[in-house]
Amino acid sequence: MYSRVNYTIVGLFVLLFGAGVVFFGFWLAKYGLKDTYATYKIEMKESVSGLSKDSSVKLRGLDIGHVSKIEIDPKNIEITDIYLKIKKSVVIKEDMFATTNMMGVTGLLSIEIAGGSNGAKTLKPTDSYIPLISTKPSFVTNFRNDITKTTQKLNNFLSQSEKLLSDKNIETFNYILINIENMTKKAMVLEDEFNTTLSSLRKNMSDTSSSISRTQKDFSKIKDVTIPTINKLMQTSKNFNRVTLKFEKSLDRGDYDMKRILEPTLVNTQILIENLTSLSREFANNPNSLLFKSRKPRRGPGE
Repeated sequence: MYSRVNYTIVGLFVLLFGAGVVFFGFWLAKYGLKDTYATYKIEMKESVSGLSKDSSVKLRGLDIGHVSKIEIDPKNIEITDIYLKIKKSVVIKEDMFATTNMMGVTGLLSIEIAGGSNGAKTLKPTDSYIPLISTKPSFVTNFRNDITKTTQKLNNFLSQSEKLLSDKNIETFNYILINIENMTKKAMVLEDEFNTTLSSLRKNMSDTSSSISRTQKDFSKIKDVTIPTINKLMQTSKNFNRVTLKFEKSLDRGDYDMKRILEPTLVNTQILIENLTSLSREFANNPNSLLFKSRKPRRGPGE
């Protein structure tokens, strides 16, 4: 009796647990059963290793669908065609783009859709038309390309470095260093000479400035003496002009009898001219008699 009760309880528990599991499964899948999906296509030129059927498709971090098919394009073997099942309730714009995104450190990939603007045209798939979503290289691909470019640049740099550090270039470089050292020494000598010349020039300029200052002072003194003298001469000239003008006016009026004043002077001048004429004739005829003749001796008393 006791065993039958236990079996009954266990059986009921198993039935209830199974029903609960089924119900829980339907509850989890009820939104998925109600959702309908549209098919989109993307073309990848990069490796899709880690991407598989049923990989998730995300839009700004939200699950909006899954990968339904992956195949190589029969017309171009460099392109991988990936078909996506995306909920019809999700709006996909023409300016959106798809990239692969690594899920943690597992190496598995998912499809990440980004971009888009409200003004862009909406992609509308139909039974006979599968819209194509543009793609961009993923972060991993960009990183790999950057690594490749950096490696190439590093190899080129090492190659150029080997050429640069050849024995001939090292010898040339040493020669250049020696020339630079010699030029530096000459530049130092020129700098010393320039400083010496500059000091001398400053001294000469200082002396010249002192001389100019003294000249200015002397000129100032000469100016102090000359200007009053010039002023006096100008005043004397003015006075002489006034006297001359007055004398001319007096002559014009007849205030002076010039004949009476000048007649004695003219007579004396005429006598002086006659004497000079007679003396010059005598000197011309007999110079010795003029220079060496003696006076006649005086006669004594009774002679």
